[in-house]
Amino acid sequence: MPERKLHADCSRCAALCCVAPAFAKSSDFAIDKPAGTPCRNLGGHLCTIHERLDASGFHGCVVFDCFGAGQRLTQETFGGRDWHEKPQMLTLLPIMRQLHELMWLITEALKIDEARPVHGKLRDALARTDHLAAGSPANLETLDLDALRGRVNPLLQKASELARASIRNRKDHRGAQLIGRKMRGADLRGASFRGALLIGADLRDADLRRADFTGADLRGTDLRGADLTGVLFLTDSQRRAALTSSNQKHSGPRMT
Repeated sequence: MPERKLHADCSRCAALCCVAPAFAKSSDFAIDKPAGTPCRNLGGHLCTIHERLDASGFHGCVVFDCFGAGQRLTQETFGGRDWHEKPQMLTLLPIMRQLHELMWLITEALKIDEARPVHGKLRDALARTDHLAAGSPANLETLDLDALRGRVNPLLQKASELARASIRNRKDHRGAQLIGRKMRGADLRGASFRGALLIGADLRDADLRRADFTGADLRGTDLRGADLTGVLFLTDSQRRAALTSSNQKHSGPRMT
């Protein structure tokens, strides 16, 4: 299969993420917005405050990534039309986003040398997921995403285990409640943070080499100075949600 762009390209989308989701006024969004209603900052298909989203109280927009689902729906599924003509696009965005996120995770797993024993199955899973994402609107609406994740997740977990197998005494924090936890400077090589809540946690200067962050909530997590060499399944969205050395502006809740 051809290489597919699995990051948002807003120039090729019909601003679906500015219309489809609902959000409530909070630290992430300055206003309430019902689902299916255009954001008040939308002008045509462009955000009129894109360069100052954080300053305007829309940090939730800064950290969002559709993994390329928006442009695929716009350009491929609906042939360049927009949500005014095809409102069905709005209900399909979360479905396509989940498919593209799975494809991103599989693509990352294929980059892991230690996971070569499962590369064949991963390539098959990637091709299958891409094929499903190429389906008609009617087929997309009836997809069993839980069943698909049930087939793909064991492969991703196996890839992660193979990548971390040589690291002794690695911590298992899968699904853990680590909100505000102080772990500055900790040896967390090869730790699993799959699905963990790390909101506001202090991981400054921690050794996170080969740690697995699949689905972890990193809002306000302080990663400044942390060693993220070879980190697994850490998305750009998660990085933007956290506080890093390259992102000095505080970007989320912080526990004291």
